[in-house]
Amino acid sequence: MKLTRERIVDAGMAVFAEVGYQNLSMRQVADRLDAHAGSLYYHVRGKEELLALMADRVCRQAYDAATAALAALPPTAAWQDRVEAQATALRLSIKEHRGGAQLLAESPGMLSPGALSLMERLLRTLLDAGLPAGHCGIAADTLLSHVTGFVLQEQNQPTAPPDVTAELYADLCAQFPLVMGPLIPRLDPDEKFARSIRLLCTGFTALS
Repeated sequence: MKLTRERIVDAGMAVFAEVGYQNLSMRQVADRLDAHAGSLYYHVRGKEELLALMADRVCRQAYDAATAALAALPPTAAWQDRVEAQATALRLSIKEHRGGAQLLAESPGMLSPGALSLMERLLRTLLDAGLPAGHCGIAADTLLSHVTGFVLQEQNQPTAPPDVTAELYADLCAQFPLVMGPLIPRLDPDEKFARSIRLLCTGFTALS
């Protein structure tokens, strides 16, 4: 099959899911494609560009998912609902790729049409909500950084809780009653994420 940039990105995503950000190499990607490593460089200049293309693909998928989510909202939907729809689509798109949050957080700083599209629409949503232009960039950056960080925590979460004795657990509850005790509700990740976006939007409202 003919080697193309799209096929190289496909292979890069597959290798990344197995070995992670630091261990991905062009040779591994070439092996996945049953090709010589040197032939990849006719389509992609190197690992940094490949990682940028992979991150761009995740952003494009998030943009398309948000387009569908926004279309499903009623015309009277509040701007906060539109922000939440975009943030939720980004979170779910990142989660589709094991290590996707690390990819977006650590990919090289290159111009990405996918990332720029996400930012452009989010800025428009905030401007249309009446947020001062001087605050919109910070607000949008905060939202996007929050989503990436939230998923990074989700994807790095241990599969099983730490094994502690009853004595140690009681000691921790005594030392950290707010963290370990019943006063602060324990929310499932979806509800926690939704509430966090609403809290950020409430803060943004104070700027308008």
